[in-house]
Amino acid sequence: MGLLLPILLGFLASLIGGLYLLGVFRQRQPGEPPLDKGLIPWLGHVLEFRRNTLKFLDRMKQKHGDVFTVQLGGFYITFLQDPLSFGAFIKESREKLDFGKFAKHLVHRVFGYLAEESELHSLQMLSNKHLKGDGLKVMTQAMMGNLQNLMLHSTGSDEDQSAWIETGLFMYSYNILFRAGYLSLYGNAPPKFEGSEDKAKKKDRDESEALFKEFRKYDQLFPNLAYGVLSPRERSEAQRLMELFWNSLSVQKMKIKDNISGWVWDMQQVREEKGMDESMINKFMFVLLWASQGNTGPAAFWLLLFLMKNPEAMRAVKEKGMDESMINKYMFVLLWASQGNTGPAAFWLLLFLMKNPEAIRAVKEEVDRVLKESGQKVQRGGPLVDLTHEMLLKTPILDSALEETLRLTAAPLLTRAVLQDLTLKMADGREYIIRKGDRMAMFPYSAVHIDPEIHPDPHSFKYDRFLNPDMSKKTDFYKEGKKVKYYNMPWGAGVSMCPGRFFATNEMKQFVFLKLAYFEIELKNPDEKIPEIDFRRWGFGSMQPDRDIDFRYRFRF
Repeated sequence: MGLLLPILLGFLASLIGGLYLLGVFRQRQPGEPPLDKGLIPWLGHVLEFRRNTLKFLDRMKQKHGDVFTVQLGGFYITFLQDPLSFGAFIKESREKLDFGKFAKHLVHRVFGYLAEESELHSLQMLSNKHLKGDGLKVMTQAMMGNLQNLMLHSTGSDEDQSAWIETGLFMYSYNILFRAGYLSLYGNAPPKFEGSEDKAKKKDRDESEALFKEFRKYDQLFPNLAYGVLSPRERSEAQRLMELFWNSLSVQKMKIKDNISGWVWDMQQVREEKGMDESMINKFMFVLLWASQGNTGPAAFWLLLFLMKNPEAMRAVKEKGMDESMINKYMFVLLWASQGNTGPAAFWLLLFLMKNPEAIRAVKEEVDRVLKESGQKVQRGGPLVDLTHEMLLKTPILDSALEETLRLTAAPLLTRAVLQDLTLKMADGREYIIRKGDRMAMFPYSAVHIDPEIHPDPHSFKYDRFLNPDMSKKTDFYKEGKKVKYYNMPWGAGVSMCPGRFFATNEMKQFVFLKLAYFEIELKNPDEKIPEIDFRRWGFGSMQPDRDIDFRYRFRF
């Protein structure tokens, strides 16, 4: 009996400790937001949240109001869904709300790369240098050349130019933008090694096509990979694909290319100077490509999210400096973040245009006007249209149509770790205490993008929604009679705002501009219903459709 009592007490202590860790004893304290733990200890509402984030958050808002705390897989997350109060979240100091801490939880699982804290600064500095201003012009010109190679290489051939080509719109858009973006960032095959410029361009087309097929396989695994629910077979396939990309984006292969972007080159150089070995640099390369273009949503968010958890990398940093394999991992992450969103967003834009005769007519007229003002014209056998950065600044209708597309289809989840107890001050004067150790999040898609008071008839595509009558950009939107500062947030906000958003915008505009300038396009079945959104991807940037939709195109000449 004397021995049994300590055993029972130890078991009871362990049981109570386990229940505490599962969140069973947590109670709402005075001044805190409504708390909803769900019925399942520790898991809470995570299954419903994963199944359909939008429906879950709408249900919680109807039940608790526009601020509430829920338990999701062991974490307590306070959601702020009042757009008039978003500034309190976005502008809070990093000492209290931190993006990087949250990012650490998924990196090892998804990409196997851990960044140093100083990398955020270098990323921001090099992004400002190469993805804005004069650097953006250089990148835009590189993108133009690669789009011409992929979309227009047959214009001077003897092929029948009047024949219709039928294909899936989603796969076509994703394919072209991924490949052109990849080539613009990581360089082209050197003509001196291939024997001629034509052979080098063909090699670019062939190799980028093969890479896209593998990338698409990885992209389809991504939602389950991010949540850590892959089957053994899927996990094996994900590992195979990661290793393939680490090799494809290796430093040694990159160094023999022509026209490597200054952004990628400088990012790689920074890591080489830190002493990364070759395998780590290759992983870094994948990170870089993934993050540079896409983020039609929070590319910077996902970039950092996938950068921060890999014990092997941390040991390399501490014991012998970063090796090249870590840079290769980093390039893998950037590959996904750069290419995972622009293609899907361009798909939705072309689909909405083809579904709206007035919209596509207005954009086509603008395309023709800009071409005429530049002194260029589309003609068989003539010089290819050179769509410059300056020309892209003269397309307010296309700009509005793109922003409307992102409003309808970009759904980032903005999340921060709470490092100190803080008081959340709402726009209407309410105050809530948020606990240290919790997380805070916003889901702008439901809070802003489809709010009927901010955007009337929110589920309809209105190409001129973001245009004033004088063709200037409309920025005045209201809720409860008050101007809404954050009226559209496809790129995230604050520290997690996509650093490549200007380049991503130009990529999509160039693609659509060239498609409308050179081709007649139409849906194979004009009355076919627009695909639904794939609900598994809520929170991951640009949404993808649950199925493809067929279209056809042919040259206009």
